[in-house]
Amino acid sequence: MHLRRLAAARSRRRGYMPAAALLTLSLSAASAGLPETAAAVKRSVVAVGTFQVVRAQQHELRGTGFAVAGNHIVTNAHVVSAKLDADRRETYAIFIPAGRDRAEVREATLVRSDGAHDLALLRFSGAPLPALRLGKSTEVREGEPIAFTGYPILNALGLFPATHQGIISAITPVVIPVGAGRDLTTEVLKRLDQPFDIFQLDATAYPGNSGSPLYAVGSARVLGVINSVFVKGTKEVALTNPSGITYAIPVDHVRTLLEEAGVKLPP
Repeated sequence: MHLRRLAAARSRRRGYMPAAALLTLSLSAASAGLPETAAAVKRSVVAVGTFQVVRAQQHELRGTGFAVAGNHIVTNAHVVSAKLDADRRETYAIFIPAGRDRAEVREATLVRSDGAHDLALLRFSGAPLPALRLGKSTEVREGEPIAFTGYPILNALGLFPATHQGIISAITPVVIPVGAGRDLTTEVLKRLDQPFDIFQLDATAYPGNSGSPLYAVGSARVLGVINSVFVKGTKEVALTNPSGITYAIPVDHVRTLLEEAGVKLPP
């Protein structure tokens, strides 16, 4: 015991710390950084839906989106998949919190959609929002602390962005071979023909979180886009009831979407 105390004392004098102490410091730093990171991210997160002047409920909220460059918003393709009522001047719109019971509504147009990865790019009117910086999918590691910010259960909880945190629990294929022929749907066959990896999260997302940015706790760099509807339709096709697992589409597919749309990211 005396030798252990002497070794520890020498390590402190030389500037070294035991592994357990380093781990504690690392976790404390990550926890301390989340409030500041979430506050910064919130400025770039919006609700996505439609707006129609002659409708009894003028706004219809469908999901979450986030600013990436200039006046561009990334969300899930299924959030903007419903056909607009052009005859009644229904438009896509983003909704920006502007006080306790108010929201700023900006008209938006669909620039590009990527059905294979359930991503969509919108361009909105008015002044730009602060753009979130994008990370790289290849830098994401299992066990990494993450957070996502969005609008869970939109129409019930209102336009108040909520942040959830967890870790990357697995990097896994979007679909795996099924055990029974009855589970081989058209969508499953398509995914088997064009496979890609997705992030499985140890955190819970809710309806309305679709399109939320998944980001690194320390740097706020976007690592992926929260998605449950699209992924569960293939990943969990053999289950009678979908699990409570949350998934995200890796950010590299967002980069490809922007490149194909000719949108340049901030330096």
